[in-house]
Amino acid sequence: MDLINKSHPEEFFLLGFADRPWLELPLFIFLLITYPMAMMGNIAIILVSKLDPHLHSPMYFFLTNLSFLDMCYTTSTVPQMLFNLGTSKTISYMGCAFQLYFFHMMGGAECLLLAAMSFDRYVAICKPLHYTLIMNRRICVLLVVTVWLSGMIYAVSEATLTLQLPLCGRNTLDHLLCEIPVFIKTACGEKGANELTLSVVCFFLLAVPLCLILVSYACIGHAVFKIKSLGGRKKAFGTCSSHLIVVFLFYGPAISMYLQLPSSISRDQPKFMALFYGVVTPTLNPFIYTLRNKDVKGALGNLMRSIFTSK
Repeated sequence: MDLINKSHPEEFFLLGFADRPWLELPLFIFLLITYPMAMMGNIAIILVSKLDPHLHSPMYFFLTNLSFLDMCYTTSTVPQMLFNLGTSKTISYMGCAFQLYFFHMMGGAECLLLAAMSFDRYVAICKPLHYTLIMNRRICVLLVVTVWLSGMIYAVSEATLTLQLPLCGRNTLDHLLCEIPVFIKTACGEKGANELTLSVVCFFLLAVPLCLILVSYACIGHAVFKIKSLGGRKKAFGTCSSHLIVVFLFYGPAISMYLQLPSSISRDQPKFMALFYGVVTPTLNPFIYTLRNKDVKGALGNLMRSIFTSK
């Protein structure tokens, strides 16, 4: 701790859009609206998945975990962003370190959880007779535990390596939050090893799961076109379309941010990308799953009726 205190500042200045001050008020209002929406939407998904017996299946078990993860994801950044936009643009060194660990743990876990959800859809559609045998409770819990542990290992290893970089007295981050690529870009001295390590780890965390997802959906598409019933095809596509939309909303910005060297990232790219995969996607996820899923809409309707009836 003595070494850390001597080589790092006590606090950082998060510049955000300081060069475009007219953006700060609209962004503050945007976050003030989307954060409660994200929390309420994801809480609703968790409640209906737990309370409705018809939703006690592996698909909704994974969806519940995704909703909880998204709640943690937005909470790790949005309150601090609101504070920086509303009053001071500073964050303590320990607060920045905590944000590095927590934000990247949630991001890493979401990459793998989306892959696990695609495997669940693959088994449900391509191997329906063996679905309950393959996707049993033990396997589902094991997959989720692996997802969370992998996200934690990624965050601890990468954030710890990043925090060891010398800053040479610099305490200004040109970003809305503390994020690894921006931290590496701000550091001085030799940082080639950190850039290479981050690129390699993110390749396995982003590109490999995305390839598995695409392969799963290629197999699903092949199986769906073999279904003779038009209603059966629509039902199969309906259960997969929501997940595919979420996959592209999350992976697109994340890949554009993390599968390139931090030194080559443009000035404003991290800010807009972080807002997208850290705020917009977690806010939209519950609505995407609700609007395109009859089971969830029915369960939400039943929950609302039971609440108003009890009153």
